Amino acid sequence: MKKLLVSTLALTALAAPALADMDAAKALIAKYSQAPTFTAPGAAFDAKTCMADKKIFVIPLTNANPFNAAISQGFVDAAGIVGFELRDWETQMDPAGWIQGINTAVAGGYDLIDMQGGLPPEFLVPQITEAQAAGLKVTAAHNWDATTQQTPDFMDGAANTDYVTVGHIIAAWTMVQTDGKVNALVLGPDEITPTAPLRDSILNYLKDNCPDCKTNYINVPVTEWATKGQPAVQNALLADPTINYVLPVYDSMSGFAVPAIQIAGSSAKIVSYNGTPFVLDMMREGDIVEMNVGESLGWVGMAAVDADMRLLCGLDPVTKLNTPAFIFTDENVATAGDPATFNDGYGDVHTAGFKALWGIE
Repeated sequence: MKKLLVSTLALTALAAPALADMDAAKALIAKYSQAPTFTAPGAAFDAKTCMADKKIFVIPLTNANPFNAAISQGFVDAAGIVGFELRDWETQMDPAGWIQGINTAVAGGYDLIDMQGGLPPEFLVPQITEAQAAGLKVTAAHNWDATTQQTPDFMDGAANTDYVTVGHIIAAWTMVQTDGKVNALVLGPDEITPTAPLRDSILNYLKDNCPDCKTNYINVPVTEWATKGQPAVQNALLADPTINYVLPVYDSMSGFAVPAIQIAGSSAKIVSYNGTPFVLDMMREGDIVEMNVGESLGWVGMAAVDADMRLLCGLDPVTKLNTPAFIFTDENVATAGDPATFNDGYGDVHTAGFKALWGIE
């Protein structure tokens, strides 16, 4: 009789459906719905004295992307606060332009090159090596994940981002909103460095924490967004009308995802990452964009400059940007402005925080 009872209990346990970890998901959402706070990335130092004879050269992935352009503006603003020379190089996601930028920095006697916002330095190793031989430091900001990706040995440093947590926030949100019944279409351009940790953290979080959740991933290269992005999403929605979320790993992909949802007659919602103004505006004005994970890009630029200055001044390196993620929804999107900006809605604690660290009144 005891054996029968034990066997019955064992079979019942095996037959019981696994439950999504809703408590952990709700806790994660609650944490990143709080106003961002400033955590010093290192000890205070005299930035003006340190940078008095130094120059920084910034090469973004592309200035055509408002995300990169806003980070570059943060670099420019920080350099203005400290009072040193900084040049933001104009690029259009063109490797020839990146190479020309490196050569210009070397010829111009700059001290450091920062490749920001997803530019893949592994394609530029010969040029990076030549710059280093000429005495320049070469680093990157907001490029690799701080926990799952290693900064390549050929770089002098990197100030990385916690992309994994961003992916977890996105996945947790969809779990909670659907009560563990997610059917998500995830979109990303595989050729961009941060895509892998963002993509994998979304897919793996749902796989590990939500047994009834389903996902499908489509790689849409950046150069094909304008021509193949909308048809790819539209076809996926028509093939599976039960898809309830479209998750572009970058906001800029929402530009083709929204019309695809509308044309397909789908009720799917969009959740994405970057806090890009046009996406926040779509959230405020419509009902397709449901949530967005943002970060102040002015803060990103200032944090990157802080890391660059520490590298040039021989201080302990900063390997992770201190820029917290923040959740925008219908309830707080108005704080981002009308129209939205890249920096409104986060508060301004970082400006005072960095000035104090740098010894600037």
